Amino acid sequence: MTVPTNAGDMTSADPEFSIIIVAYKSAPVLARCLSALDRQSHRSFEILIVDNGANDGAVDDARKRNPEVRVLTPDGNIGFAAANNLAAREAKADWLALLNPDAFAGPDWLAGISAAIRDYPGATMFGSTQLRAENSELLDGAGDHYHPLGLAWRGGEGDPAETVDRDAEVFGPCAAAAVYRRDVFERAGGFAERFFCYYEDVDLAFRLRLAGETCVQLAAARVEHVGSSAAGGGSDFIRYHVTRNRVWTFVRCMPGPLLALLAPSLAVTLIARLCLGPVTGDFASRWRAVVDASAALSEVWNERRVIQSRRRIGALAVARLMTWSVGKLILRARDARALPVDDDRERSTR
Repeated sequence: MTVPTNAGDMTSADPEFSIIIVAYKSAPVLARCLSALDRQSHRSFEILIVDNGANDGAVDDARKRNPEVRVLTPDGNIGFAAANNLAAREAKADWLALLNPDAFAGPDWLAGISAAIRDYPGATMFGSTQLRAENSELLDGAGDHYHPLGLAWRGGEGDPAETVDRDAEVFGPCAAAAVYRRDVFERAGGFAERFFCYYEDVDLAFRLRLAGETCVQLAAARVEHVGSSAAGGGSDFIRYHVTRNRVWTFVRCMPGPLLALLAPSLAVTLIARLCLGPVTGDFASRWRAVVDASAALSEVWNERRVIQSRRRIGALAVARLMTWSVGKLILRARDARALPVDDDRERSTR
């Protein structure tokens, strides 16, 4: 591992990365995550671990195993968003590589991203192809997509991994294994810390897209991902934060004309989901999320004013970035758009 030393040189032939891992209940997976980083063919990186109130010995074990790892220790669990922002402020490299502790990078993960930084000089966000850790022949997701109803999903979840054979433009990267140019991340204010966790990557991608930034989803940069290893899949914790933060993302980021057009549909979907709550057993968590989201709307609206003042593309261009197909939403299908590059610069897994 080479600790970055040339911050500010984003034209370097050998891009350097600050890999940020937020550790919380990570004992079963963190050692495997770090072992995968030990095998990276691209060696210009540092590792920052945020001990987010883990209290399970995993971070101490990591520090003993690799003294070069930098450990940041906030006062308890400050949330995924704030923890990443904390590490970003301490990072030394020009590129921030966010990696969940339950995401295990392939040996050429950073090499693939490094090549993409040179291939796509206008891109400031990169997403990884996420494979299911229990079956790497299936996708865990290939980039985040966003529907005008305010719903986001990882594209292609459950599809054969071989269907991802070339780089593509997507709405945004999944923060389980995402890369951001540090100056762009900082200029946007990083993740919205009020979100705590979930949808913070969708919100950031939306803000960056409003500012005219581009996200490239990389076919060859692959990680195996467990998913929800700390919170537990389908838990009330996840339902609450996803529902609340979905509302905040929509209000903060949707341009005015689209907000006026789509807000009634958002309200209908929220009401419909609440009506299903007694059947699905999650009414209490989702109702609490809607109440809490509504209670903070005045503050969120003030944040919206700042975000919209920084918007550099028109409402129609924003509309084109979203996935309008209800079928793709239901099927959690991919909506990968072709990149405007020459054939000899297309990169694939072949």
